[in-house]
Amino acid sequence: MKHFIIDGNNVIGKIKFLKSIQKSNKQQSRLKLAFLIDNYFHAKKVKVTIHFDGFENEPIKLNNCKIICSQNRTADEKIKHQIESGSNPKNMIIVTSDNNLREFARKCSCTLQNSEEFANNLMRKDKDDEADKIDRMSKDIDEFKRIFGVDED
Repeated sequence: MKHFIIDGNNVIGKIKFLKSIQKSNKQQSRLKLAFLIDNYFHAKKVKVTIHFDGFENEPIKLNNCKIICSQNRTADEKIKHQIESGSNPKNMIIVTSDNNLREFARKCSCTLQNSEEFANNLMRKDKDDEADKIDRMSKDIDEFKRIFGVDED
């Protein structure tokens, strides 16, 4: 099974609205990113771990992802440790733009995805989901009009 290991703070820095939230409320930016990622991987059969620097303020409950806070270490150190202790690094996809971490992951035979690309995919999926919901609602409205005999003006 593929295992996405995500450098959370690095991805936050690539999403404009999250980066601005992070300046005033780090926990809120983490929460929003975690929910975006959880939603993104909703129907996919993958394992997902999101790493953040520092301490966990309050637990974030997710369905499809695990969150690891680095506490007194850096998130990069925790990610490297996870790669080293993993059973099959070839199944790991490391999401970061940190050059040092990317080089380490490459040497361990992990697949790499830069944070910008991942952030773009994440935001595109969110927009696609919104468009699908709007499209379904429009069809529902048309169906209600037909059922109840409402003429369009």
